[in-house]
Amino acid sequence: MAKDYYAVLGVAKNAEADAIKKAYRKLALKYHPDKNPGDKQAEEKFKEITEAYAVLSDTDKRRQYDQFGEAGFHQRFSQEDIYRDFDVGDIFREFGFGTDDIFSRLFGGGRGRTTFTGAGGRRAAKGQDYVMHLKLPFRQAVLGGRQSLNFKSDTGAEHIEVNIPPGVDHGQRLRIAGKGGTSPVGGARGDLFLDIEVEPDALFSRQGHDLLVTVTVPFSGACLGTSVEVPTLTGSKRVKVPHGMAGGGKLRLKGYGVPGHGKKNAGDLYAIIEIAVPKKLTEEQRVLLEQLQAAGL
Repeated sequence: MAKDYYAVLGVAKNAEADAIKKAYRKLALKYHPDKNPGDKQAEEKFKEITEAYAVLSDTDKRRQYDQFGEAGFHQRFSQEDIYRDFDVGDIFREFGFGTDDIFSRLFGGGRGRTTFTGAGGRRAAKGQDYVMHLKLPFRQAVLGGRQSLNFKSDTGAEHIEVNIPPGVDHGQRLRIAGKGGTSPVGGARGDLFLDIEVEPDALFSRQGHDLLVTVTVPFSGACLGTSVEVPTLTGSKRVKVPHGMAGGGKLRLKGYGVPGHGKKNAGDLYAIIEIAVPKKLTEEQRVLLEQLQAAGL
């Protein structure tokens, strides 16, 4: 079930770090299991607010949660990643609570290797997580698709088909659940994480969810107005160029950027105008340009 970490803590999405910490302190004091012995609902609520705080109190994790949303964030972060380097000992000590015992009881040591179950027991430690480098062509990263992967696990060679979501970007990490190492004690397999490298494209570049492409316009067309064929990821589109367009100007093609995915709207494509200046002129062109020059153009 999707979680809105801001709603869980009852704070606004632009809340400062101090406001987030204050909200967590208040809720943690209310729902801490040591104050609610035997209350499973309070225990689950405590786990929920602690997970939210573990993400929102970390600058990098919060940035990625804001950028990719709940679903995209959990493709990139396992429970172990969420709680890595997370410490609320100072808050709990203010309340007179211990830290190690509660995290061991609820989160299997506090770092996700062992998972608390609703029945009150603990699952066996999961297997080792794997990390792979995956290079993607620019257009596949933008449009998404299927990617075949071959890798070696502790059980031998494996082949899997991975779904690449539209809009995955350079430097992002995708999580493939259950494709890591096997557990030595009968627990679940670890996860496979794919660190994405996006290859450059001959035509397109990217800024967030927008795409950029350069189109050349003749000098006369820039002065008088014209139309040009603008390449897109799905073909080309003829676009009007208004008169007086300067070099470096942009034409916006709404919705022709990175496709929408989940709650993300599609980006736009910007055609950057480059004015073509001929290196060689015919005699007729030279005469005409000299006349224009004499007229002050």
